[in-house]
Amino acid sequence: MKVFKIPEATVMRLSVYSRHLTQLIGEGVVNVSSGEIAKGVGVSSAQVRKDLAYFGEFGTRGVGYNVQELYSHIMRILGLNNCWNVMIVGAGKLGSALAIYKGFADRGFKVRALLDTDPDKIGTKLAEDLVVEPITVLEERVKDENISIGIVTVPGDTAQEVTDKLVEAGVGALLNFSPRVLRVPESVILRNVDLSVNLELLSFYLSYGTAR
Repeated sequence: MKVFKIPEATVMRLSVYSRHLTQLIGEGVVNVSSGEIAKGVGVSSAQVRKDLAYFGEFGTRGVGYNVQELYSHIMRILGLNNCWNVMIVGAGKLGSALAIYKGFADRGFKVRALLDTDPDKIGTKLAEDLVVEPITVLEERVKDENISIGIVTVPGDTAQEVTDKLVEAGVGALLNFSPRVLRVPESVILRNVDLSVNLELLSFYLSYGTAR
């Protein structure tokens, strides 16, 4: 499987498919067709088949896909058969909310460290095994906890500095919630999450729909 030939949109849809399959498993569904998956997630059946075809042959003609087997295949493709250790830098409202979000653990992401520079926040216990620590322990925690993913939830004026520290410590993938465009080496995977951009997209489509 040559990952560089697989469109990012396909990978994102696989994540949606896996969530839909989770619901079907909970409902006791054994087999499902591409058309039923498509209807459940809002795409075409041809798109479902095309997305899955990047990764091999799944299902049986006339029968469809075994729900549990397809779910397992997709989770393996997404790398979610592994546990990924996560560090969050920034213990404000957003960082703290992400730190205790149970959905991460359900998908194989374990928040192992939450760091901040605010003395009033350091020492705050958010979960049984998660206490806000000073950013000075960043490199040590990355090593001790085998951190693979860093989540940046600090203000824009300090985001690049935090990012540099994470990269220097050996973190290979970053999720950026700050409003700043970050610079990272080509070897580091960076995804930006800008909620205002998504709101602007909604605004655009609402305006476009109204205009028509």
